[in-house]
Amino acid sequence: MSAEEHAVAIGRADSHIPPTRTTLGQKKAICAGSLGNAVEYVDWGIYASLAPVFASQFFPKGNPTTAFLSTLAIFAVGFFMRPLGGLILGAYADRYGRKKALTLTISLMSIGGLAIAVSPTYEQIGVFSPLLLLVARLVQAFSAGGEWPSSVSYIVESAAPGRRAFAGSFQQVSTAGGILLASLLGLAVTSVLNDEQMHVFGWRIAFAVAAALGLVVLWLRLRTDESRHFDDAELTGTSHKPVTALFAEHKLSMLRVVGITVPGTIIYYLWITNMPGYANTTTGLDLDKALVANSLAVVLFMVLLPLGGIMSDRLGRRSTFMAFLIGFALYAWPAYRMLDGGGFWTLLLVEIVGMVLLVGNSANVAAIYAELFPTSVRTTGTGLPYATAVALFGGTAPYFTTWLASIGHQDKIWIYIVVSALIGMVTIMTMPDGAKKGTLN
Repeated sequence: MSAEEHAVAIGRADSHIPPTRTTLGQKKAICAGSLGNAVEYVDWGIYASLAPVFASQFFPKGNPTTAFLSTLAIFAVGFFMRPLGGLILGAYADRYGRKKALTLTISLMSIGGLAIAVSPTYEQIGVFSPLLLLVARLVQAFSAGGEWPSSVSYIVESAAPGRRAFAGSFQQVSTAGGILLASLLGLAVTSVLNDEQMHVFGWRIAFAVAAALGLVVLWLRLRTDESRHFDDAELTGTSHKPVTALFAEHKLSMLRVVGITVPGTIIYYLWITNMPGYANTTTGLDLDKALVANSLAVVLFMVLLPLGGIMSDRLGRRSTFMAFLIGFALYAWPAYRMLDGGGFWTLLLVEIVGMVLLVGNSANVAAIYAELFPTSVRTTGTGLPYATAVALFGGTAPYFTTWLASIGHQDKIWIYIVVSALIGMVTIMTMPDGAKKGTLN
């Protein structure tokens, strides 16, 4: 079925599907599919937060700034490994099953984290130390490129027809939970250990714990069943070529994934990842206070996500996603004006309002992406364009906005957000509303 035929099939439905109770098996599938994202973001969060601590272990001593920047460069390179993971592991999931792909991605993720935890230092093996770090991070990034779309396919395909957004919202709950867990894990080891202990072995404990969490998720995934949609499609085998079919029949749907991802990833990274550092750098607010405000807002965000999923299932994808886009288009300018010279409570207010609006994106995207493609190419179709858009726009958003602020143009950041929102508006208005579709193709 071509992208155009798929869109017509969705558009024929004229009423929303009534929600049904989520079964125990579906709850188990949601947990198995979503928890891998938590592990992924624990790994990424630990790396980002503890990079100043372990940078000197992988690079020559004497210039800590150079070592830190080199460590961050390895972190950035990982973003551009994700599209390859989305393509290769996405095709693997479309050919051999979601369960097999998810067990592979979480295994690779844990192996990468464990490799970092036990890697020899620069003093021990010289230049091979940073090379090992690079390889471990590339393995994790490759895995992350396949983890996200495979879990999208698995969770949404396992959900009841009237609860696809509700089920998919838990993927984002686990993502935000991973970010919080990384912060708590970093806080735990830095509170218990002194500076010398942190530099010698404390950072290794954090990566080892993350690897162990991955093994727990692996155990859970091995005990779950394959997606019924995939089993019914009978796609397993070498004759099925999802990449060929994707580029031949679903180019429009891939462009739509990019158009939906651009505003979501830019605003997500600015509000959840970059806001504490931005407030600290531009307003002088203490970083610990900025992190507390951010953490409180993220907790609220996690609580609201399932409610946003229920609203999407009942009111439709387009209306709830448009609320997010219009809300930020109107809110971006006053939000950044409020931050200028504001303190803790101002930042908390700005964060909370942003998180409420962001629910319209994060509670929606898993269902929106999955409903764009048939089962035969769903994971590849989601993974490649999504990972590419995140690499180009998500990974660069904090750097770009911080650079604008550094040259005295923080008053122009809102334009960046508004332009991304307009891209999303054009995209969503040209798409059928998948909430009206009874079953997935």
